[in-house]
Amino acid sequence: MFQDPSHIDTSLDSRSISFENTSGARGNGGRSAGGRKGAPNRTIRAGERIVLADIAGSGTIRHIWCTIPPAPPPTMRSIIVEVFYGSAADPSISVPLLDFFGVPCGRPTAFSSALTAVQEGRGFNAYFPIPFRDGVRIELCNGATTDTVLYFQIDYTLGEVASDSGLLHASFRRENPTQLRRDFVIADGFTGPGRYLGCVVSVRPIDAGLWYGEGEVKIYRDGDSDLATYCGTGLEDYVGTAWGMGQHHAPFAGVPVDCRPQHATGGMASLPDHAGFYRWHLPDPIVFHTSLKVTIQQIGMNLFPVAAEDAMASYVGTNPLAGNGWLPSRRGVAGMALFERVDDYAAVAFVYCRNRQAVPRVDVEAATQDIGRLAYETPDPLESFL
Repeated sequence: MFQDPSHIDTSLDSRSISFENTSGARGNGGRSAGGRKGAPNRTIRAGERIVLADIAGSGTIRHIWCTIPPAPPPTMRSIIVEVFYGSAADPSISVPLLDFFGVPCGRPTAFSSALTAVQEGRGFNAYFPIPFRDGVRIELCNGATTDTVLYFQIDYTLGEVASDSGLLHASFRRENPTQLRRDFVIADGFTGPGRYLGCVVSVRPIDAGLWYGEGEVKIYRDGDSDLATYCGTGLEDYVGTAWGMGQHHAPFAGVPVDCRPQHATGGMASLPDHAGFYRWHLPDPIVFHTSLKVTIQQIGMNLFPVAAEDAMASYVGTNPLAGNGWLPSRRGVAGMALFERVDDYAAVAFVYCRNRQAVPRVDVEAATQDIGRLAYETPDPLESFL
């Protein structure tokens, strides 16, 4: 995944941009306060948009780190990052800042993966390479109604980019709620050649039932129509776990966000109020030549004990059976089956494309609806201090 660290490539010109060196120019860092930490951060006013980096030439962004003070979830998800290649007027990356680093729902939590990490729940790191051939501009917009403070650092190298390298694209989608029997679209509209790197997905279960995650992830590529080439077996299976899904993290997939009362557990014992997962296709590349579409079904499982036949009839009236219908009966169970559901889904799709393409810009109002702090959630102590 990364080059041999013992290899010394003298064709690379290593640079870094922060508020201490906004141009990334060589020998230009630490001018403020005589180099004694005079400009480590900046206040970003409500509604303000700033340029974090404007880099000419060709090269590759290797690492992005930043932090903002903790705040209520809608405020945290109102900070948007956008990336523009060359002289493009439209972004090729437009996503909420926290989702970009792998933590959706506006709820930062500590985790680490092969490509992103949120150290101690407050230091945001991204390690996916972002090549550029004719310059790149990175902007940040504070879409919240309150000011925030930003610290950041972008580490990159200038140098030739291979002709077969793709440019990183990231798009944000949300359906609140989804539509019955219409699969939620994670990625669509990208033109190849390209590679689907993975996704960061959030779910707010708003339907009833015992479990929300029976839906299959499907990847349609290069002319697939009714049937997909890649068809998984369930949401938690796509994430690499099984029999339900609770908070955990691993190099290529995990669930950093699992928001539920402290006494509740993961799996299928209770539905979370919010859940967020990531999946990186690193050792299992998804390459497409012309077209790509990634979807996930909204299918769940429900069980009705004996003497709950009325509730079962009511649920079946609003939630059609899915799969092969009723599952084998068990003692004390009047009925158990897979059912179609309606929930609240959002996703960031990460896709490398050979050619620059525009993505839709984030609608902050739509991105932040219905994700407010819940009664049992405790604010980070730093929130009031900062």
